[in-house]
Amino acid sequence: MSKKMNVESFNLDHTKVDAPYVRLAGAVKGGHGDIVYKYDLRFKQPNKEHMEMPSLHSLEHLMAELSRNHAEHIVDISPMGCQTGFYLSLLNDDSLDNVHDLVEKTLRDVLKANEVPACNEVQCGWAASHSLEGAKELASDMLAKKDKWHIVFQQ
Repeated sequence: MSKKMNVESFNLDHTKVDAPYVRLAGAVKGGHGDIVYKYDLRFKQPNKEHMEMPSLHSLEHLMAELSRNHAEHIVDISPMGCQTGFYLSLLNDDSLDNVHDLVEKTLRDVLKANEVPACNEVQCGWAASHSLEGAKELASDMLAKKDKWHIVFQQ
C-alpha cells in the first residue's frame, strides 16, 4: 500500500487488525465547531470471516433503534460493505470508554429483543432478509470478547 487513499479504512492494513475491536476511525469538524467522531466496530476478522446478511441486517436495525435509548448524540450506525462490522458516528464524543459502554448496553438490549424493529415492507427496503436469532448470536459473540475491544492490532 504505497499511495495514501482518501478513505480512512482503505489505509488500514486489514491483515494486521485483530477483531473484534472498537477504534476511533476519524473525526470531522463542522463549520460551527461540532465534531462528528466515526468509530469502527469490528465484529469479524477481515478476510477470514463475515456476518451473514440477514443477521447483519437485523443487527443493524436493532442497534440503530436500541442504541438511541442510551445516547442522544448518535448520528448513525451503518454496516460495512465487507460485512465485518459497523461504523458508529457520534456528535462531540471522543471517549472510547463511553463508546464501549454504549455498545455493550446496546448489545445487551439486542439479546433481550423479541422482534426486529421496522422489519416490514413499509419501513424496510428488504424486509424478507432478517434473522433475529442471527443478530443475537452476533451480539453474544461480540460481548463474549469485550475484554479485547481495546486491542486493534495483532500482537
